[in-house]
Amino acid sequence: MPPPPTAPPRTARSGPPGSSGSVRSIRSTRPRCFRTQCPYHSSLHQVLPGGTSSSRAMPDDVFMNKRQGYVNLAALMATIALMCGGIYLGVGTVKKGPEVRTPPSATPVWIGTWSASPVSAAPATSAVGGPSGRAGRSVRNVVHTSIGGTAARVTFSNLYGTQPLLITGASLAVRAGDGPAAVAGTLRRITFGGAHEATVGPGGQIVSDPVVLRIPYDGDLLISVHTPAPGGPVTTHPHAVQTSYLADGDLAQDESGDAFTTRIRSWHHITAVDVLTAQARGAIVAVGDSITDGVSATRDHDNRWPDVLADRLGGRYGVLNQGISGNRLLEYGRGPSTLERFDRDVLARSGARTVIVAIGINDVLRAPHAPTALDVTAGLTELADRAHARGWRVIGSTLAPCGGHPRCTAAADAERLKINTAIRTGGIFDAVVDFDRALRDPYAPRRLRPVYDSGDHLHPSDAGYTRMGHAVDPAKL
Repeated sequence: MPPPPTAPPRTARSGPPGSSGSVRSIRSTRPRCFRTQCPYHSSLHQVLPGGTSSSRAMPDDVFMNKRQGYVNLAALMATIALMCGGIYLGVGTVKKGPEVRTPPSATPVWIGTWSASPVSAAPATSAVGGPSGRAGRSVRNVVHTSIGGTAARVTFSNLYGTQPLLITGASLAVRAGDGPAAVAGTLRRITFGGAHEATVGPGGQIVSDPVVLRIPYDGDLLISVHTPAPGGPVTTHPHAVQTSYLADGDLAQDESGDAFTTRIRSWHHITAVDVLTAQARGAIVAVGDSITDGVSATRDHDNRWPDVLADRLGGRYGVLNQGISGNRLLEYGRGPSTLERFDRDVLARSGARTVIVAIGINDVLRAPHAPTALDVTAGLTELADRAHARGWRVIGSTLAPCGGHPRCTAAADAERLKINTAIRTGGIFDAVVDFDRALRDPYAPRRLRPVYDSGDHLHPSDAGYTRMGHAVDPAKL
């Protein structure tokens, strides 16, 4: 059996005209279908006086004199011109040069461009007898957009905090290059109800005021936060696969980024960025475990499978990654179970109406206390039912091969295969993306194909993530 073709490599391109900052994108080519001809022109011969193809004899009172014919012809041509003019006005003025497409929504709406699930308190900020929060320091988070817009709003979380979180400085900017510097002229102060400060209670969150700034799609943003006083444990997403920065002092409004010399590997305080857009059509949420979180992807390359999917969609839909490394469907595992966090992390995302569910392998590998395939299938059915009740479209993914991983015993793999059969044939989901078939070795189907294996026989390589992103059929979304 010949090996399946590998997915095409991602390539670097500049962003769309008018975008700012470092942009990395793969664009789809869309056909041009602008209407440029009056639909009545092709049928003029059927209505002009004097034109006839009929051989049937006509009565004398049908015919008219030459002068009357010209008068009627002029009147008819004027009517046709007005009709064509009305048609052209209805579709917009036709101009030579680049086509201007009618936006999907006449009124701009808020749609998610980036998100990350809050997972835990940062260890360095919550140790007993250790430092409390990031007192007197500024964090500069780097996040990657999936759609652009004309304004943005940011969600700040204190979910795992035990004390009120005081924010006295926050900013948003387009990133310049690969470091902590902002593109000149793009740094904007973030406000909360018009104020420069905000307090977020323990377990709570706050959404900023809209920040007017042209947000590029497939580009990087800098979100800086200064906390002046001890605030308890900092809510974080630990496996960001993205370098962010830390500095002493209130440097949230610093454009150069020169003082942000400490590098960190997690996102602090933030959980979502929405953009105001009339161009994007909505958002798609990917919920899952470390394979969705992209834990084995190359750092700072935005090559998780949801990133690859976002590139393919070309800014038409936001793609929101709600993966948590170690997450389980049914029980707590490095964060609340998917069943527990589904409403907060998925159904509450701005502008989203489709979810791709890629969860269950950590449940299967939890020997000797692993649930059965029936238990996992029941959990997946519950997720789908909850989403359907809210009018969502639900795409399910099969569980990728794990043969060769220490915890992937014969018994565990047998349950995985049963779950995959139920996903493919059980009618749980509206559509299925078959990550199992996309990634497996054709000569050893219970193992990852070597080129798609990161080396631990469970998590994909960069090539594997690219293959996954191309396994999703956009038509099913």
